[in-house]
Amino acid sequence: MGLFNVTHPASFLLTGIPGLESSHSWLAGPLCVMYVVALGGNTVILQAVRVEPSLHEPMYYFLSMLSFSDMAMSMATLPTVLRTFCLDARNIAFDACLIQMFLIHSFSMMESGILLAMSFDRYVAICDPLRYATVLTNQVIAGMGLAVTARSFIILFPLPFLIKRLPICRSNVLSHSYCLHPDMMKLACADITINSIYGLFVLVSTFGMDFFFIFLSYVLILRSVLAITSREERLKVLNTCVSHILAVFAFYVPMIGVSTVHRFRKHVPRYIHVLMSNIYLFVPPVLNPLIYSAKTKEIRRAIVHMFRHIKM
Repeated sequence: MGLFNVTHPASFLLTGIPGLESSHSWLAGPLCVMYVVALGGNTVILQAVRVEPSLHEPMYYFLSMLSFSDMAMSMATLPTVLRTFCLDARNIAFDACLIQMFLIHSFSMMESGILLAMSFDRYVAICDPLRYATVLTNQVIAGMGLAVTARSFIILFPLPFLIKRLPICRSNVLSHSYCLHPDMMKLACADITINSIYGLFVLVSTFGMDFFFIFLSYVLILRSVLAITSREERLKVLNTCVSHILAVFAFYVPMIGVSTVHRFRKHVPRYIHVLMSNIYLFVPPVLNPLIYSAKTKEIRRAIVHMFRHIKM
């Protein structure tokens, strides 16, 4: 049998929230608000960093990358989610579903890599402040951004082909209002061992390692902070990490929740699985600009200055 000489449905049927189909039109309103906040908030962050000279520092360059990945993630899910909830248009072409799946997983992995880069920024700033400017040069920051992007696209490049080689004949109904690799592969009427192993490899070698090194960086940061004799100085240093720590929690806690629910899905109601997946994809892009705007006075000041300038 040829690699792609297999049976595929012409399209998939997307699903909103099981059991709440009659309320989809009501749920469309909050979803639209979330998309507006995610896209608008991250656009404001990007513009503030671009126009405010005081924000032309490594920490804020990495924040710009995070905002871009959040916007990209929102744009990747927006068309199908709003079509499903607003118009009850649930069809998505097979190839379009593959593209969306690839983009969602790629931007999610990109966000994980950016959070790791941001933890390295905090580590150098706190543990080796005298070398901060020489270590995190513009060239190094650009290289880290390119490496994070390249890693995402290279590692996930096989995913669409791993799905395309599988005969999809059990059903064409997906569990979400967007396309994900685990959701698509379970519809195959063939051995999915290769897909499962590769998916686990991607999860452990990227998200798992990123989280491990983020945790390690904060262990080293905490050790350096505890060596500071002044309690006021310790709190001041730790305060520079609060926004990043909250962003890490906003990203990884829903991911761990989704993984746990997926592992024990036989014992968990289907709507809980769908809800956790939606939280994982929708909440970080909404929370991140709010977190950094609320907890970082430099960002807050730049945003206020930018809007004042617009009014003038």
